[in-house]
Amino acid sequence: MSRELTGAEVLGVAEKMEQNAARFYRRAAGMYKDPKISKLFSDLAQWEKRHVEVFAEMKKRLSQQAWGIGHYGAERSSSSGSQTPVPVFPDGADPAKELTGRETKADLLRKAIAKEKESIACYTSLMESVPDKEDVQAVKEILDEEERHVRILTQSLEGMA
Repeated sequence: MSRELTGAEVLGVAEKMEQNAARFYRRAAGMYKDPKISKLFSDLAQWEKRHVEVFAEMKKRLSQQAWGIGHYGAERSSSSGSQTPVPVFPDGADPAKELTGRETKADLLRKAIAKEKESIACYTSLMESVPDKEDVQAVKEILDEEERHVRILTQSLEGMA
């Protein structure tokens, strides 16, 4: 039996997912001596790290609001009973182990594109669970960045052909 997650729990899932994404990209950055691809994945790791900070701040703000009204832990992500999707970079999974080191650069780029697209789907679903308008805007901005990541990765992949 599943239960509806609190807003803080949903944001915690997103925060962990971004931490794991940053580790994935740091590992990818070190896989090849190609400075262009290493820089691309290093940049992606930094961008994902900023997303961690955004979600952590949102979670902190939500928790402070809940304490202020005496309902800490009682706030619900949505009255519709929606659940968070399975995280793209799940907590407990080591993204570095997902990469064997035998992937071609093209394989690595395709894997990163797929992860980014899954993140977009996850965050689109997440927006239904974020109660504050300011935080909804922050999630929209992260969604825009994730879409930009897909474009950058796709251009890099096409440039290899």
